[in-house]
Amino acid sequence: MSDTTTDRPNVVVVLADDMGWGDLGCYGSGIPTPNIDRLAAEGVRATNCHSASAVCTPSRYALMTGRYAWRGPLKNFVLMGHGPALIEPDRTTLASMLHDRGYATGAFGKWHLGLGWRHTDGTVRDAFAPGAALHDDVDTDFGRDIDYTAPVTGGPTALGFDRFFGIAGSLDMPPYAFLDQDRTVGVPDREKQRYLTEQRPGLQVEAFDESECDVRFTREAVAFVEAATGPFLCYLAPSAPHRPNVPPAFVRGRSGLGDRADGVCLVDWAVGELRAAIEAKGQLDDTLFIVTSDNGAVTHFTDDGDLRLHRPNGDWRGQKGDLWDGGHREPFVARWPGHFPAGTSTDAPICLTDILPTAAAATGAAVPVDDGRDVLPILTGAEAGDAERPIVHHSLGGRFALRAGRWKAIFSAGSGGGFSEPSIDNLFATGSGKPHAAPPWDAQHPAGQLYDMVTDPAETTNRWDDEPELVARLYDMLRGICVDASSGLAFDVALPAPAESTS
Repeated sequence: MSDTTTDRPNVVVVLADDMGWGDLGCYGSGIPTPNIDRLAAEGVRATNCHSASAVCTPSRYALMTGRYAWRGPLKNFVLMGHGPALIEPDRTTLASMLHDRGYATGAFGKWHLGLGWRHTDGTVRDAFAPGAALHDDVDTDFGRDIDYTAPVTGGPTALGFDRFFGIAGSLDMPPYAFLDQDRTVGVPDREKQRYLTEQRPGLQVEAFDESECDVRFTREAVAFVEAATGPFLCYLAPSAPHRPNVPPAFVRGRSGLGDRADGVCLVDWAVGELRAAIEAKGQLDDTLFIVTSDNGAVTHFTDDGDLRLHRPNGDWRGQKGDLWDGGHREPFVARWPGHFPAGTSTDAPICLTDILPTAAAATGAAVPVDDGRDVLPILTGAEAGDAERPIVHHSLGGRFALRAGRWKAIFSAGSGGGFSEPSIDNLFATGSGKPHAAPPWDAQHPAGQLYDMVTDPAETTNRWDDEPELVARLYDMLRGICVDASSGLAFDVALPAPAESTS
């Protein structure tokens, strides 16, 4: 018998890493994902869901806080594994909100929101200090100056999670070590012994095995669920299918489409393991279960799979990092029997900033209003949703776009400083956090993009020069979201003054 009550359902959020809109069977993929497809058949699937950024650190910040990350110190790119703690100590998080409601709270897998690492000189980097350096993958020691015997600060256990087991960043970032609560498991004291695709140099613990990471995260999450004696929040953030793609033996070859697609199968396996554990407790129908992803899939690495056989972002243009929809349109599957009608879908615009306020509404928790919205009425089918809702998109290079109703304005050339041409030029050579090839939108660079997402969802016909008054209106709307002090969310994002062509 369930020991939860109807006003305090368990909350499970599975956030895959670089899993695209087109990677799941229930979105038309040929990759076998039976566990997630079953959740979709028993619940609701969103077709117009967007991450708050086209890359992982800011996207995860937004999910965890309900707030766009560019309101804080991170203006572009992502943190590395030794980046400083990015979430403000007094900020309400998904975990602290539910912890205050009496929930047991656990996070498992990729954190990638920074940690307060103690350096050998005794200092701890502060992301909020004036002039703070957030990007540590260029001209640094890649963590070789860290005292790994000291606990970290500002991480999951300081932000509302009772339990944490995971890794600091992505599997291509040092330190190559697990973290248990606020300490590394073992001391990273040796150079990485075997570098896999795109992995950065740095230190590892003895016998660190990337292929076992997601299996371990899942087992730790299952153990947490099994031990919970009351309502719980379980946040599972697998490293798959982000590079390096190293699926364990029991899923390798399952997709028939290569290692990356097998990584999607691994995420599906993890969902199945969590579901089985909750079902064994008799609590599955008392659980709000969400599966989504932090941003779109990378497609410019040819060894990740043949795009003629599988398109991980579906038919959307672009890829991870981009302002085109392939960069941030995400799969979103939610199950909560008795609340969400089975086998339904919604095309209402939603954002991963909405997870926190939606969980608050489902559990009766109090939460301050930031950028997210409670989309429970949309998921239950009680409301169709606001088709005109504006959502801000943000790229790897720190450029902005705004969608509102049928229109989407990109205030940049090209992909907006993403991974797609023309912005891929010299991306890694220029260093993290530095401007990329796409110029900003300003009076000197007035070119931008405007797409009618109803008649042109593939973003092929740029209407920018045809609709100057509409562009100006969308620009003013973006500025209002970003800098309007009356909203309580004032933040100067240094948006340019309107160019003459759109005034």
